Amino acid sequence: MRTLSHTSAGARNWVEVETHDTVAEAVRELKSQGMQVLATNLSDSAVDFRDIDYTKPTAIILGGEKNGITQDALGEADQDIIIPMVGMVQSLNVSVASALILFEAQRQRQLAGMYDREASALPEETIHRILFERGHPVLAKVAKKKNMPYPPLDDEGRLWRMRCGGRRCRRSNGSWSLILDP
Repeated sequence: MRTLSHTSAGARNWVEVETHDTVAEAVRELKSQGMQVLATNLSDSAVDFRDIDYTKPTAIILGGEKNGITQDALGEADQDIIIPMVGMVQSLNVSVASALILFEAQRQRQLAGMYDREASALPEETIHRILFERGHPVLAKVAKKKNMPYPPLDDEGRLWRMRCGGRRCRRSNGSWSLILDP
């Protein structure tokens, strides 16, 4: 299965990419997580993208602008969806189509109160790992290599300042009891 080797600069830091050998394998993994899998495809069974319940866990397969979605991927999807068009053009640029669908998903989830929460739906450990790996990639590499836990971060994602008796802090004895203060 071909994967993109690049993403937008901002997304690269916060979106985790998991690759699979085949589309079927990827879709099976998504379905095992309880997701409905949709494919943007003009077919007789396709429904208006606004008629989908996006408050359910959802994965969306979007085809490349040149070749569309493979037959294997279409066969694995639970439902084809379309963006109704008026006029001679039957499709949109893939980035525009994805923006419309994702905006509709966000709109439905917002109306359902799915974003009205005090804390993130992600586990605290996941948030900490992502913040540390993206915010401190060199230290994360060292910690992984030495099989060390990541040090605590403050509310801004910075290394938590530890008391070091007025001197520069550094790692010692295989733990982060003392940390470099950036």
